Amino acid sequence: MIATYNDLKGKTVLITGASRGLGKKMAEALATQGAHVVFNYRNDEAAAMKLKEELQALGASNVTALLFDVTNTAQMKEAVEKFVETNGPITGLVNNAGISKDQIVLRMKEEDVTATINTNLTSAIMLTQILSRSFLKAENVSVVNISSIVGLMGNASQIAYSASKAGMIGFTKSYAKELASRNVRCNAICPGFITTDMTHALDEKVKDAYLTSIPLKRMGDAEEVANLVCFLLSKASSYITGETIKIDGGLYI
Repeated sequence: MIATYNDLKGKTVLITGASRGLGKKMAEALATQGAHVVFNYRNDEAAAMKLKEELQALGASNVTALLFDVTNTAQMKEAVEKFVETNGPITGLVNNAGISKDQIVLRMKEEDVTATINTNLTSAIMLTQILSRSFLKAENVSVVNISSIVGLMGNASQIAYSASKAGMIGFTKSYAKELASRNVRCNAICPGFITTDMTHALDEKVKDAYLTSIPLKRMGDAEEVANLVCFLLSKASSYITGETIKIDGGLYI
């Protein structure tokens, strides 16, 4: 069940990586709150329009699809600044876009490391930087960075991914400190094992092995993560900033 936050109605929230998985569930949750949901897409306009229609049907006050690749800073800057100039400030940002190119350290390729860091970390820092000037002129601004439990505890064969997610936590804390005096908040979420299309494809033995390490003995639901995102974007969390919040069923205990 998604809690209702009345102040999210009409709030303009940009979420990256909303086309699938956790990102799509977050966008859907924001739509049910009545937010103006803004999301990016790289090239598939038909899929973007389909998602736009779905979010409108869920109750979004408005939906805007922006064409930009998060790893193309110039394209991202142009699209976002044009939107702000036309529609006013974005007051919620969810840095969710991410990739994982898992490989043992002896087989890691430099291009895979670069792609992972650029997509998961550099893009989030640059998008937030691009929006910061307009954040200073807005009210009730909240940034939510989607990190990962492996950013805290590491994971074999995920060196680049874990490093990028650990970087998100450092970025979150520094940004929170820098803009707290201007009432701009920034928090990070560290999901554990969450049920998505990716986890559905796992072998049952692999799933069972994961579950033995989770005290609650189940994987999380994407809706539970989406609910936490909505909470952190809303005024209900107005005295929370610089935090790293785990949603992992107790895995990190």
